[in-house]
Amino acid sequence: MSLVDDVKTSTLPKLLQRNAEQDPKGAGIREKARGVWQTHSWSAYRDTVRDLALGLAALGFQRGDKLSVVGDNRPQLYFAQLSAQALGGISVPVYQDSIASELVFVLNHAETSFIVAEDQEQVDKALSLKDKLPRLRWIVFDDPRGLSFYDDPILRSFKSVLEEGRKFGQAHPGFYEAEVAKGGPDDTAMIAYTSGTTGSPKGAMLSHRNMIATAEAFLEVNDVKPGDNWLSYLPMAWVGDAAFSLGIALVARLTANCPESPETVQRDLRELGPDAMLAPPRIWENMLTLMQIKGNDASPLKRRIFGFFRDLAERCELKRTDGRGLSLGDRLGLALGEVLVYGPVRDQLGLRKARWCYTGGAPLGPDTYRFFRSFGINLKQVYGATEASALIACQPDAEANPNTVGRPIPKVDIKIDDRGEVLLKGPNVFRGYFKQDEVTRDTMTADGWLKTGDAGFFDKQGHLVIIDRAKDVGKLTDGSAFAPQFIENKLKFSPFIREAVAFGDQRPFVVTMIAIDMQTAGTWAEKQGLAYTSFMDLSRKPEVAAMIGQEIAKANATLPDVQQVRRYLLLNKELDADDSEMTRTRKVRRRFVAEKYANVIEAFYSGASSVDVTMEITFEDGRKSSLSSTIDIHGEAKAEPARRAA
Repeated sequence: MSLVDDVKTSTLPKLLQRNAEQDPKGAGIREKARGVWQTHSWSAYRDTVRDLALGLAALGFQRGDKLSVVGDNRPQLYFAQLSAQALGGISVPVYQDSIASELVFVLNHAETSFIVAEDQEQVDKALSLKDKLPRLRWIVFDDPRGLSFYDDPILRSFKSVLEEGRKFGQAHPGFYEAEVAKGGPDDTAMIAYTSGTTGSPKGAMLSHRNMIATAEAFLEVNDVKPGDNWLSYLPMAWVGDAAFSLGIALVARLTANCPESPETVQRDLRELGPDAMLAPPRIWENMLTLMQIKGNDASPLKRRIFGFFRDLAERCELKRTDGRGLSLGDRLGLALGEVLVYGPVRDQLGLRKARWCYTGGAPLGPDTYRFFRSFGINLKQVYGATEASALIACQPDAEANPNTVGRPIPKVDIKIDDRGEVLLKGPNVFRGYFKQDEVTRDTMTADGWLKTGDAGFFDKQGHLVIIDRAKDVGKLTDGSAFAPQFIENKLKFSPFIREAVAFGDQRPFVVTMIAIDMQTAGTWAEKQGLAYTSFMDLSRKPEVAAMIGQEIAKANATLPDVQQVRRYLLLNKELDADDSEMTRTRKVRRRFVAEKYANVIEAFYSGASSVDVTMEITFEDGRKSSLSSTIDIHGEAKAEPARRAA
């Protein structure tokens, strides 16, 4: 029987109560503060949520009200979401790095009346928008540092609300328990805003049933044990964090662990050694870049050892993928490599104990995927959508494949329509978009299937293959298929390329705009004796352009002739979410980028050797500036011979 069918476990706050009763001393959530891991037991977790909920009630929070949390991953922000849900309210997490205009849109659209902010930075941002948020009644802050002399009447400290809650609880015994009992599985638990790749974000209403059923389905096909450590470091506004740090953590009694800060994530990850991990492609690409940098900086002997065992591991991984057995020499080499290279690398990444890891949110290039699997990391693909409570399909341990996203999770049905779009039905499908009934109807078919907007198909093994966003899949003028993400992922395997945006739909050949990786490209330039002062200066160096050309040639060697990149340029700034070029989850907003750089695209295909570019830069407070320069366009990057696999 599903948990949602039991009145005692049909909502997230009820699951918290169950965990506190069944495992009161077990670690519910943990945070790193001032260098020390501090643990909240399940009973302490429940008590804090109860006291905070009572405090919110004392401040006037009522059933149906919306509470937004903004900040880095902190236990107090998870407590706040559950407290709102316990009172029949709805949590609305927002991205902590959102600029003012983005926050105003989401907070107003969601009708947020309470904000729980992490620290002074987020409080300042909220206060600056106060006059534009007519429904806002209270701002509750967690970290009091820097806020001692703030006297705005709308402000309350997290500690004071807890104290207010204890007093309210004494005056109204049984109030909290009665409110929790009123909650049902079909109540809206949270509004998760989409990343907005095609326009303004939309608020997907997710019910308790959605989140609990999704968690149960995921647990059926993955090795998850009570007490497993999970690192909660992904943006709280991303539905993937809510699915794991709240949904799966409460259903399976995982221990969520909040790092000290975004800057210490890698160090805290290594120190914690989680049992499982989810990361978007950008994180895996960053890890790969880190390993490549360390390898290049090592002594000649260590570089040769690392290169030898890396090549061995990749050859053996390809053999496994092809269903071929390993020779005795392969097995002995892997055993030695485990001692000298693979184990130490996993330890450096903090993944020595991880039984499984997932990549999701966007496609991960197959070369990057195979690199981690070849080093003994059980990396698998997961596929999901905000409207599907984060999870749709995932790969079983024995069926990992860089070219698929696995099988549908239990109780989820998937079909491909006659246009190649992926459709699904299941208990994970959202209740609809908040205040956007017409858009909701457009997202659903007449017979109740959710349109994902992704183009895909099932392979012979029954695994789902996602080609690209349906609207992004196109054709070259000769009729050849053009899937930009596939090409971009090949390019981003290079440690020197941070982002790539490919164009080619209804064009004779493929071109790409490249944003270099400042760290790795800068290190390379220093070794070449090239002086530079800024990102723009570095990207304009002819030597850097030539080096990137060689990296593109390597990627071209793995692509069909017709899909190879023929022309490229190096952008004079990074693609930035603040400039609307990317979403907060690091997905390229293709339509916007194509419009913004329309003159660049035309220059590519007109044969021009350079193009004048004016880029608008947006600051956090909404102020704008511009950056103008002439950028060189480089000719065809010739393909290098592909390295043969053993």
